[in-house]
Amino acid sequence: MNGASDWVSTALGIALVLLALADVVHTMWHPSGQGRLSKLLLRLVWRLCQPLGEPGRRACGPVGMMVVVISWAGLVLVGWALIYWPHLPGGFSFDPGTTPADPAFLDALYISAVVLSTLGFGDVVPAGVPIRMVAPLESLIGFALLTAAVSWVLQVYPALTRRRTLSLQLDALRTAKTHEQLGQLSPVTAASLLRAISDGLSGIRVDYTQYVETYYFRDSDRATSLGATLPYAHELALAAKECDSGDLQHSGTVLENSVDELARLIDRQYFRAGGDTATILTRFRRDQADV
Repeated sequence: MNGASDWVSTALGIALVLLALADVVHTMWHPSGQGRLSKLLLRLVWRLCQPLGEPGRRACGPVGMMVVVISWAGLVLVGWALIYWPHLPGGFSFDPGTTPADPAFLDALYISAVVLSTLGFGDVVPAGVPIRMVAPLESLIGFALLTAAVSWVLQVYPALTRRRTLSLQLDALRTAKTHEQLGQLSPVTAASLLRAISDGLSGIRVDYTQYVETYYFRDSDRATSLGATLPYAHELALAAKECDSGDLQHSGTVLENSVDELARLIDRQYFRAGGDTATILTRFRRDQADV
């Protein structure tokens, strides 16, 4: 490689590494909870899974997260390979009996993979001072990626548990035909019940904001699918607003506002189609539940 191509390779490699790291930071620690690359990949996997039937749609969330993590690692691996490439073969020391690859980029990929995955070097060791100074940084990035992937999983599954728990509560209330009995319950008891649902929906709204990827985890069980049970929260709110008790009317209004806000968030992040709350909830049900 000549001087100009060396600089191009190095600059492109740095850009790929920074792209991966920026996406990790936005996905893991940004309040919106999603980088552009992860957002694109998750939506792509979601669309590809739709024709595969229930098993494919149910696997969409885990597969999407795995694709995102692999893409992060791939960008870092190729990026560092491009950084190493201009320094091969002269900038590295090969073990006796090891023949440099032709093209040299294969060696660059090998070195990058070894450093990224093992926090060390294999049978090819950097000899030049510049590479010896920066190569350990790839090991640190590799360890950070592993930590980020594990942390991501540990963040997502509690959010899924909260969503499924609320859905089970709504399903139980629907089975008991609670909307028909609100006026017969103690106003204090009924209002407390509605406030608990409102609080749960507020938590789900936070989860959908910070852990956008949780939307792509689809539940096959109607009782645990928020898409199937959320419309009942709206029905409960409307029923409460028709009651004579002022406490119930107020709690119904609060619950209705919570449902409206969650519906608007879902539409803004995943559909961008507009419409009133009932329309959005119908679209959400069709997208999330086989009902």
